[in-house]
Amino acid sequence: MAAKEYSAWRKKIHDIIYEADTPSGKLFDIILLILILLSIIFVMIESVRGLSPKVYDLLYIGEWIITIFFSIEYILRIISVKKPWNYIFSFYGIIDLLSTIPLYLSFILAGSNYLLTVRALRLLRVFRILKITRYIGESNKLKIALLQSRAKILVFLFAVLITAVIAGTLMYLIEGEENGFTSIPRSVYWCIVTLTTVGFGDIAPVTPVGQFLATIIMILGYGIIAVPTGIVSAEYTRSKDTNYVHVNTQACPNCNATGHRDDAEFCYQCGEKLNTEDS
Repeated sequence: MAAKEYSAWRKKIHDIIYEADTPSGKLFDIILLILILLSIIFVMIESVRGLSPKVYDLLYIGEWIITIFFSIEYILRIISVKKPWNYIFSFYGIIDLLSTIPLYLSFILAGSNYLLTVRALRLLRVFRILKITRYIGESNKLKIALLQSRAKILVFLFAVLITAVIAGTLMYLIEGEENGFTSIPRSVYWCIVTLTTVGFGDIAPVTPVGQFLATIIMILGYGIIAVPTGIVSAEYTRSKDTNYVHVNTQACPNCNATGHRDDAEFCYQCGEKLNTEDS
């Protein structure tokens, strides 16, 4: 009986924490998002100097309350699944851990509490609550286009790097140390800054020949910016329309796998029965 009660309790915790289709699960996620936003706001305000000491004390207390909540939530997420390592080493598992430990680290490393802003990544769970998962299909198309373009982009970047090395070396020979181009690496740095149209202005050619070469590099920079965009756009255009994206928010209580079909009754990864009860 005790084992059954524990199993039912763990299932209830899993439904609340991992599911967004149930009223309790949706309420939990909304509370979670509010606390994440408050935590980020607290950290940002705490970095402002000149406020009343009482304000900093209240912010510090607020951060600890939220951190304790997240710590309990993290532990419950681990114990509510049968294979906790799948959650611990998942993307959200790592983010949840990283968003919890900074305040504890502040006892050892001063200023580490500002790393609490990593909690902003947890806001990605808003897709589960607002049921706008279908729009992720468009992001998947973009991701596929980027992956299919990676070889072309890498070759292009390698060609740009070679161009920067050659042009930087020429600029070093033309301008010399007296004009700020004290070494080839520093000249290559100037060339990359110029090619990317950043233009810090810390180094500038003085001689007519150097200025002429800089003009060519600047014009070349505009073309270089457009090439990767064109490569990805071409792949994106050629990609087929994505199929229907299921908005099911169920997470397997055994292996914690997500992304199930809307009509799924069993986990596609381990075969565990999902919670398909209507809420």
